[in-house]
Parts: sequence; structure tokens; C-alpha cells
Amino acid sequence: MTGPSEPQQGDAARGHTAVPDPAALAGRERLAEQVKRTGMFGTSDTGDTSGYGGLKVRRPPRLSSPRPYGSYFDEMADALAASLATVGVSFGDAVEQVIVASGQLTLYVRREHLLAVASRLRDDPALSFEMCLGVSGVHYPDAAGEELRAVYHLLSITHNRRLRVEVTAPDADPHVPSLVDIYPTCDFHERETWDFFGLIFDGHPALTRIEMPDDWRGHPQRKDYPLGGIPVEYRGATIPPPNERRAYE
Repeated sequence: MTGPSEPQQGDAARGHTAVPDPAALAGRERLAEQVKRTGMFGTSDTGDTSGYGGLKVRRPPRLSSPRPYGSYFDEMADALAASLATVGVSFGDAVEQVIVASGQLTLYVRREHLLAVASRLRDDPALSFEMCLGVSGVHYPDAAGEELRAVYHLLSITHNRRLRVEVTAPDADPHVPSLVDIYPTCDFHERETWDFFGLIFDGHPALTRIEMPDDWRGHPQRKDYPLGGIPVEYRGATIPPPNERRAYE
């Protein structure tokens, strides 16, 4: 007859260290990040009628990608650095971050060097980004000092390569140099970005509204723009502002 069984010892008692679960660690790191937005649209002055009022959106810090970037990205970054050096601009001064994600290379360019970077991307034979496919506006109201962003999508027909260039500007000084003289296709796109986001493109030949009426107040794609709030009439029907509609708890 044996006595009471000894309590079983864990891995730590046997000299083994438990391996942490990577998914659990990633989840804890994610939950520790600052909440940047609540609800589907982040509105704070009107009711959230989307049904996602309890949603919490967290934005991780933007970290530069380490070398090697992969694909043709290293070759392209080196070519741009060499090209900028010919006009007396260092790559580190002009480009504050390089990020590779989802198979795309994004250069975060300081706005004071945007014209130099864009001209070298177009004119240097090793780069030859002949086309700017569009300009997109982005508004991050919680990103202090860089609330507004302009994103340029470039294409090199010669080398069959693509590149994203992103520039930031603070709400207090929403100015970015216009690229119309370098890429004429930016004309209407910069007007649309100003119309919807309020980003002012210095040097644009005619920065006027292109989608909204000329007398429209504000820039409706900004995240601090009221969700509705203006009675809308459509074929005789009147739609009340969001704060007067049905609310979801």
C-alpha cells in the first residue's frame, strides 16, 4: 500500500522554461497600444448609428523596415540615394522612413524635400518614374504634428516598377508643395485632395474645389467633419441629421 501521491511538479521545477505563446504576446502588445479611435467613424459630436459604437481602433507605432527590403526595393533606394546626392541632398535628410508592407515600398518624404525627390524619381534613368497615378489624402486627427497626409502612387513604365511616396503636414500648417510642374496629372488629384481634406498644395495653378460646390464650408473627408448634420433632400424625402436618427446601444 502506497502513501499519498506526491504533487506533480511543473516544467519550471524540472528545470524547463515554459515557452510563451507568440499569439498571446502579440495580443497583449496590441492591447497595450493607445486607442486612436472609437466607433466605426470616430465621431464625437453626433451619435454613432453604425452599430459599431463600442469598436476600439488601435494604431501601432510606425517603424522603419530593416534592410534588406527585398524584391527590387534595395536597388531602387540605393539609386534614389545616389541621385539625390548629385543635387546636394542626402537620402537621410529627404526620407524620414522606409516601409515595406503588403509587397509595396513606401517612402515617407519630408515635405521640404518633396520636389527634389519627385524630380529625381522622374528624371534619373535608373528610376524613371514617369507617371503619377494619383494623389490620395488621409486624415489622422490623433497623430499630433502629422494629422494630414498626401500619398502619391508612382509608376515606372520603363522598369515596370511601382512606388508609394507619402508626405505629412500638421493641421496647424496644412501646406505641401504641388507636384503639377513635375507630374501634370496631379492637377485634378491635388484639387480633389484639397477639396476633401483641406491640404493646401503650394504652387498649384488653380487650387479650387472640384467635387463640392464652390460655397461649401469645410472638407467632408476629414475625420473631424460632422457625420451629416445637414438635412438632405432626395426626390422629396428629407433625411434627418444622424443625431436625430435611431441610435443603437
